[in-house]
Amino acid sequence: MNQKLTMTTRSLEQQVVTNFSGSNLVKSDLAGVTAHKGQFKGSALAGSDFSGSDLTGSTFNRSDVREANFDGTNLTDCSLSALDLTNASFNKSILVRTNFSSANLNGVKFTGVRMTDVTLTTTDLKTTIFEGCWFDGVDFKYSDLSGQRFDGQTFIGVKFDRADLSNASFRGATLNNVSFQPGFTFTKKYYRMIKTICFDGATMDKLTFAALKGMDANLSKVTVI
Repeated sequence: MNQKLTMTTRSLEQQVVTNFSGSNLVKSDLAGVTAHKGQFKGSALAGSDFSGSDLTGSTFNRSDVREANFDGTNLTDCSLSALDLTNASFNKSILVRTNFSSANLNGVKFTGVRMTDVTLTTTDLKTTIFEGCWFDGVDFKYSDLSGQRFDGQTFIGVKFDRADLSNASFRGATLNNVSFQPGFTFTKKYYRMIKTICFDGATMDKLTFAALKGMDANLSKVTVI
């Protein structure tokens, strides 16, 4: 009986500790903490430090997370939606099945990150910074990536379906099984957009090359493998 009571008490304590919804945690020091399935809904988290923390399965929804530090943070299976992440930092963060949707990622910096099965959908990524990243199974559907620079980075099984890639650059990048589908039909506007993308020096597989060639992309300086 006492053992069951102790287990129940610990369970309740864990629920309390990981529920920060509606909290004012501006500039809080949460570095190195473990908060699995944490709830950060409608919370004020601007300038907070989550570096090196394990936040697996946590939910950030409708929160202010501007200038937060997620360097080295484990964000596996986390959901970050309808929130403001302006100028947040994700240096060598662990992003596996992490979902970013309808989020403000202006000035956000992803450096040295391997994204695996991550979704960045319906999001404005024009001023987001990606440096030294590896994209594996990432979904960018419906996002605005116009003017984005992906130079020298690696893309495997990535979907850019219905994304705006006007004047984007993939110079020296590696693309394998990457999709650039416009949706139901190809329009003149979509063809024009594809032609503005720079693939100079990129390396890609035959299927990706064929798909882009069929959309009249400029592939004159691409290496096919």
